[in-house]
Amino acid sequence: MNKTRMSRVGEEIKKELSVLLQRGLKDPRIGFVTVTDVEVTSDLQLAKVYVSIFGSEEQRKASLSGLQKAKGYLRTEIGKRVKLRHIPDFVFKLDESIDYGSKIETILREISTDGEKGAKQDE
Repeated sequence: MNKTRMSRVGEEIKKELSVLLQRGLKDPRIGFVTVTDVEVTSDLQLAKVYVSIFGSEEQRKASLSGLQKAKGYLRTEIGKRVKLRHIPDFVFKLDESIDYGSKIETILREISTDGEKGAKQDE
């Protein structure tokens, strides 16, 4: 399948899933969830949905299990909103790139404050 079509389908699913997760789900286990990326296979059978979840490790696991339970509902709603012959099956994966970026930013901030302290002591 054409890569541009795959990416367009992925982006459309990402947009609609984001709206559904914000407004459509009433599951209390699902906390603050952000869809960061959707990768669709070339045959449109599977879509890897990368999500970033705010909270502790326990809250993340609960949110992921809530998303797995809501997978059927989400596929049905996506089928109504996105005009495709076949709606892919969703596999939810935790996207830890935001946490990794935050960790790197914290380390860089510590290095810069240590450098400033060292410069002041030299004066």
